[in-house]
Amino acid sequence: MAAISASEIVESEASAPQQPGFGGILLRNRKFVIGVAILLIFIILGAGGELFVGSGQRASGSFQPRLAPGPGGLLGTDSLGRSVAIQMSEAIPNSLQVGLIAATLGTTLGAIVGFVSGYFGRSVDSVLRVLIDIFLSVPSLLFLILIASLFKGVGVQAMALIIGIFAWAWPARQVRAQVLSLKERGFVQIARLSGMSGLEIIFRELMPHMLPWLGANFVNAFIAAVLAESGLSILGLGPQREMTLGMMIYWSLNYSAFLQNLWWWWLTPVLTLIALFLALYLIHIGFDEVTNPRLRTEG
Repeated sequence: MAAISASEIVESEASAPQQPGFGGILLRNRKFVIGVAILLIFIILGAGGELFVGSGQRASGSFQPRLAPGPGGLLGTDSLGRSVAIQMSEAIPNSLQVGLIAATLGTTLGAIVGFVSGYFGRSVDSVLRVLIDIFLSVPSLLFLILIASLFKGVGVQAMALIIGIFAWAWPARQVRAQVLSLKERGFVQIARLSGMSGLEIIFRELMPHMLPWLGANFVNAFIAAVLAESGLSILGLGPQREMTLGMMIYWSLNYSAFLQNLWWWWLTPVLTLIALFLALYLIHIGFDEVTNPRLRTEG
């Protein structure tokens, strides 16, 4: 039998089909790609507005009031003489900022609590599990309304932090449940025998297994944060001095845009929120199909 040379082995390995990584599989998911494309359009529109719109154009009376969408105004104007398109250029980045800050805070804090609680167990797990159960049993929307009403007039960042404080308990419980299962597997036992500390095992061994799930949870938390900010703003508890999609709806209702038949004033932010939720939902479903073996599809 002829001996196989090292070069032949290398050539056979090089000719073997390469399995795509997680990023490659994700980019093959049509729902994820469509959702990211819609989200990028929103980001580009918001960034373009910040670059090309002067501060003087955002003030009341800058345009003729109550103009319908057309040559005189791309998306029309409100009853105060403000351009709806220019308001959108401010509202979209602020709403996305709320979702980004709240989702990052909630997912990060939840992951840390879940990893620590699930891995170390014993008294640490007992205390953190009670804390998680308390936050899950508390009606977060009621507390958000209470806090927002006490600190009325907060900015976009403060609103995002308030929402993010109540967004960590659910991911913490999910991460804890996964870690309780993962820490009994062989690779974790080998890591312990090799002398790795608990924190090293969490960050180097356990966390990589949870990153796809954390990504899907981040998108879900993003959706919930934007929805929470919109709801609070419509109730008049949002950032009064800054414009978000929820605050646009609030001001249109406050100035009776529906009764005045200024449909473009309230319909534009409503349709934008629907499109934004659709984009984030498609991203979430794409993540879920890639990370969940039961939902994973080919091609």
